[in-house]
Amino acid sequence: MLIILTIFTYIRKEFDIKTILHSDEKMESLLSAIRDLQSSEVREIVTNRINEFKEQGKKSIENIFKELCFCITTANCSAERCIELQQNIGDGFLTLSETELPEKMKVEKYRFPNVRSKFIIEAREKMNQIEDIMKSESNGRKLREWIVKNIKGIGYKEASHFLRNIGYKEFAIVDFHIADLLAKYNIAEKPKRMTKTKYLEIEEILKIIGNKANLNMAELDLYLWYLETGKILK
Repeated sequence: MLIILTIFTYIRKEFDIKTILHSDEKMESLLSAIRDLQSSEVREIVTNRINEFKEQGKKSIENIFKELCFCITTANCSAERCIELQQNIGDGFLTLSETELPEKMKVEKYRFPNVRSKFIIEAREKMNQIEDIMKSESNGRKLREWIVKNIKGIGYKEASHFLRNIGYKEFAIVDFHIADLLAKYNIAEKPKRMTKTKYLEIEEILKIIGNKANLNMAELDLYLWYLETGKILK
């Protein structure tokens, strides 16, 4: 009985996704908006940003770790604010003590200085492990699972953000900006809570959109972000 229910749930999920994407004319409306951006100056900005991500992934583990710290800070905080925080703290993510780092984050008027600094300090103690797993694991999906499981303060959104920002093109960032956009085009309902299940469901929808637009997930993410916010950040 359990097997039958599991199969039914899977089939229903697949049917729901395909029905949403293939029956709704709003899908073509979104694809048209993306194509318009691809024919504009936005295309060059997207290409340059993707190249920057690729170069970031070639840097030292210290630089890669600072990108992880940035992604830890982004939960429930604007990307622009966290970019500013990352720039102002810089190597402090590598050197400041467990008392100095939260104080510095308070000075920068960051919303969650105590808990996020604790996550960063704990992650810093695993920097060698992070470097080892990144060298040994070529499968981005498995690497994401390891990060989510082993780094406190990192969920699927933050892990995807981190990997995207160091050159893994198979990841988009499923946040409420993207959820709002999909809801606006009647492609998917905006979830009340971004659970793991909902995150992965929306990620599957994005894969289908990316295939239709001939874009990898990282590129698609930047175009969708621009459609929703008028900006391309990181």
